[in-house]
Amino acid sequence: MNDLDFTGKTALIVGGSSGIGNGIAHALKDRGADVFVWGTRSSATDYDGAEGSDLTSLHYEQMDVSDYKAIADYKPAFEKLDMLILSQGIVVYNRGEFEMPGWLKVIDTNLNSLMACASKFQGMLKEANGSLVIISSTAGYHATKGNPAYNASKTGAIGLTRTLGQAWAGDGIRVNGVAPGLVDTKLTKVTTDNPKRRDAAISTIPQGRLGTPDDIAGAVLYLVSPLASYVVGQTIVVDGGLIL
Repeated sequence: MNDLDFTGKTALIVGGSSGIGNGIAHALKDRGADVFVWGTRSSATDYDGAEGSDLTSLHYEQMDVSDYKAIADYKPAFEKLDMLILSQGIVVYNRGEFEMPGWLKVIDTNLNSLMACASKFQGMLKEANGSLVIISSTAGYHATKGNPAYNASKTGAIGLTRTLGQAWAGDGIRVNGVAPGLVDTKLTKVTTDNPKRRDAAISTIPQGRLGTPDDIAGAVLYLVSPLASYVVGQTIVVDGGLIL
């Protein structure tokens, strides 16, 4: 028996249209899962040629995760749900998060929408004895002085993972999380596209390299598999040793 064979399983990856979420989506698809992804653009073709985005063999739907009524009113395109991966996230640079519009935009997308999505699919996950994985960040473990909303949202995501893990374990739902370090995606281009910043960042990572979406996907595969059947409420740090 292969514990990483997800044939016959259904997954929804919120934020699965690009970056870390897209890497997770393909990791599950490549191992047999039927994978649905939510993104912000109108259709899958709107991502054609976009860096870090490959929607081949994935079922795409548009969703504004900051619109909680739209989430609540959503009629699932799938009959069952075994795995829900919440990988949505934004950041506002140039001190925009110190003003309330920027603060609220980030908190609504990065934290409040986690609860909206989790609540929406709790019943389906319970029925399937499924797994919920929340993607947070190592920012939840240290200060990020230019981005207070991002930091607060990721710290909150780690706390939510613990609490939902405790609250829903009795329903047969395992809730866990992954906290990525510096992963090379469009969200981190402000660092990775600047050679000086990139080199400085890599110098703080014991493994000496940036993370990839595949690195994060590996931890997710473990958490949604039978290998992690007794793991509840935990957030696995996947950062090449960054926060050591």
